[in-house]
Amino acid sequence: MTSAAPAAPPAASTDLGFGLAFVRQSLAIAEVEVRKLSRDPTELLTRAVQPALWLVVFGQVFTRVRAIPTGELSYIEFMAPGVLAQSVLFSAIFFGIAAIWERDLGIIHKLLVSPAYRGALVMGKALSAGLRGLTQAVIVYLLAVVMGVHLRLSPPALLGVAAIVMLGSALFATFSLIVACIVKTRERFMGIGQVLTMPLFFASNAIYPLSIMPPWLQAVARANPLTYLVDALRGLMVRGGHGVFGTGPDVAVQAGVFGLLLAVAARLYPGLVR
Repeated sequence: MTSAAPAAPPAASTDLGFGLAFVRQSLAIAEVEVRKLSRDPTELLTRAVQPALWLVVFGQVFTRVRAIPTGELSYIEFMAPGVLAQSVLFSAIFFGIAAIWERDLGIIHKLLVSPAYRGALVMGKALSAGLRGLTQAVIVYLLAVVMGVHLRLSPPALLGVAAIVMLGSALFATFSLIVACIVKTRERFMGIGQVLTMPLFFASNAIYPLSIMPPWLQAVARANPLTYLVDALRGLMVRGGHGVFGTGPDVAVQAGVFGLLLAVAARLYPGLVR
């Protein structure tokens, strides 16, 4: 009499094990990336230069000119969330070049032969980009306070901004990894990164409202993930500020785009070494 075959593990138990392993592996990759930042703190200072220039020079001039209608907000208050979103975009969009460096150093080869899920490798890098984005938020908040911007400093508002910044950073960092997987060389990546950042920034509501854009540019802006990042920040960050779409839809759009990009990046990531 033959013994019965062992029963298959319950699906719920299998899913739980996969979820825990995915989270653990993602956090391990994120920890490695954050250690790199802690060993080069001067990077934080260099990242403060660009938002300082935008707030101090561009913001001050256009506040005096009053050429752009911003409702009850002064122009610099209207602009502060856009500057934060810009800082997030500019720091995250070049995240993929680090992956190319890691390929050249052989680090990616070691990661890909490990039993880690490919999605966890990408998610870990996205999480580390989110933490870098938080440092950008601290810098912009300090600059905004010095410039007299009336910020919402309640715990719910600060937590909301932190969550939105992390989501936006993860989104654009994942997009950057996809570009790195496609172009595969540092020279091409730098060229494409430069080409992408300006259109993404100027075809958004970062420095002027959607209402004054021509219809074709409004359509482009509504398809731009940066628009929803700025919209959410404007509603949470500044006193008297409010978003056009609402925080819920802003988060839903960004989360949906991030999920799609994460799936694409996880599929393309092994191809970076070829």
